Amino acid sequence: MTEATLLPLAVAIPLLGAALLAVAGRTLPRTGCDILATAAASTEVVCLALLWPHSGDLATADLGGWPARLGIVLAADPVGAGLALLVAVLVLAVVVYSWRYFDEPTGEHAGAFPALILLFEAGMVGFALTGDLFNAFVFFELMGAAAYALTGYRIEDPRPLHGALTFGIVTSFAAYCSLLGIGLLYARTGELNLARLGASLASHRTDALTVVAFTLICTALLVKAAAVPFHFWLPDAHAVAPTPVCMLMSGVMVELGVYGIARIYWTVFSGPGGIPHPAFRTAFTALGVLTALVGALMCWQQRHLKRLLAFSTVSHVGLFLVGVALLTPRGSAGTAVYVAAHGLVKAALFALTGILLDRYGSVDEHGLHGKARDLRLVGVLFVAGALALAGMPPFGTGLGKALTEDAAARWQPWLAAVFVAASAVTGAAALRAALRIFLGIGPVPRSRPDQEETTGEGEEPEIRSPQRDLPPAMTVVPAALLTLAVVIGVLPAVAAALAHGAAVFTDPARYAATVLALPNAADAGAPAPAAEWTATGVLLGLLSTGIAVVLATAAVHQRTPELTTQHPVARAVRTLRRLHSGRIGDYVAWLALGIAALCIAIAAQT
Repeated sequence: MTEATLLPLAVAIPLLGAALLAVAGRTLPRTGCDILATAAASTEVVCLALLWPHSGDLATADLGGWPARLGIVLAADPVGAGLALLVAVLVLAVVVYSWRYFDEPTGEHAGAFPALILLFEAGMVGFALTGDLFNAFVFFELMGAAAYALTGYRIEDPRPLHGALTFGIVTSFAAYCSLLGIGLLYARTGELNLARLGASLASHRTDALTVVAFTLICTALLVKAAAVPFHFWLPDAHAVAPTPVCMLMSGVMVELGVYGIARIYWTVFSGPGGIPHPAFRTAFTALGVLTALVGALMCWQQRHLKRLLAFSTVSHVGLFLVGVALLTPRGSAGTAVYVAAHGLVKAALFALTGILLDRYGSVDEHGLHGKARDLRLVGVLFVAGALALAGMPPFGTGLGKALTEDAAARWQPWLAAVFVAASAVTGAAALRAALRIFLGIGPVPRSRPDQEETTGEGEEPEIRSPQRDLPPAMTVVPAALLTLAVVIGVLPAVAAALAHGAAVFTDPARYAATVLALPNAADAGAPAPAAEWTATGVLLGLLSTGIAVVLATAAVHQRTPELTTQHPVARAVRTLRRLHSGRIGDYVAWLALGIAALCIAIAAQT
């Protein structure tokens, strides 16, 4: 099959599967719905696995028979197609994990959850593959609408509904901002195709309208990516969303926000008339460092496992933003490897957390102290996932971290310390929870009256019969995901393909020539950067892993220093935690402040 066939099919397959489930779910039994959903998800994996080799340079498909200069185009380079393939793999993992996850009634509701999952997949895949700015917005909103419904799926519980409402309002406000930015850009250029937008913008000078349009377009992407201070919705939504939904939101949805920023900057705003490289690099590096450090600090403070993993995602998004902001093929290659492996590891950790919620009706690190000693395989997998978050070789997260660290250190040597610190603290927080829950190491932690957070106690189990045997799929899925994360780290062909994709991704002239069928579309472009382990990368990975082990061990034995309530650090942490108030008005205010700050930061250097 050619790319002209595979690209439309990649979007059509999950949409068709969702439609079939919505209709057939009214009559099919639960098993029939699971089979249909698994077949659709498997077909999508096959389709995108076939597409990825075709995207060695750039695969395009003009929809409706219209040429790219007049109509809608789908365009897949190795990075976009690889991200779409990651989406498909995680959706298949979620569908299999969910075979017996919910005690779902048969009849008209049996197909609702898998149909929403496939609709979610269609939005994410379409966003990764589109070459049109407005359609990117449409796919982004399709993704968001499905995510709202999935977050509040358990309508009998008011907490998921509140989380979905917060998620929906904050991201909808950001979407209106992005639509306004698209409108400003369209008013200036009369174009929506990404390649033609970049070419048209080159005939204008950079001014306030350009800066404002870029900032507004990035708003929805930064909210989906959960960059600080656009991140407040994410821990609240993850705390209450069904575990399979968390696997997708942290595993790939937030990464799509980072991808969207990189794609729009490189194809539209990186040339004349756009945003100068120094302005983008400085503003987004600062944003990435802030996100990485705040996310790591908040991650360490959590005892609610879902919130802990959510803040870990926030921290790693900051590292991804730094990699993108370097504006080099080497930085983009490292980020691509890091994103792929992190998505697999984070989905696996959420799946393992779902097992704890299944067995014990709780995700509270303190309340589960020593209770899961009999879940030995689950404990081993959780420890492996925690070490992968810390960047331990040979996991792909360690390789991605090493490559991005190296690229960052070539520009600013101190950035390597940020990567080590953020990965070590987030890995240590997950490892600390594993040591307490699965091994019962150390005394039961004492709750302090100044701890202002939900604990995870009293959570309603997502499975109504926790006395049953643990379904094999619930352990096989996270084991397979962690294995794939190792494969990314040890199989040179995967990293090499992503490095080649990074060279293509950071060559906007090549993108425009291919999409618009210009004569120089076949030019070779820049060579791919090296994407392999180095001695320095291995040592830094071992360093962050060692720090994580030391921090986790000290924490479970309560050997970390206790700060008085009046200590400046304690006050700062307490203030930071209070900012995560759960109030929609507060979150929207921070969103507005973030837009203004980003706009000023870019404009000041333009």
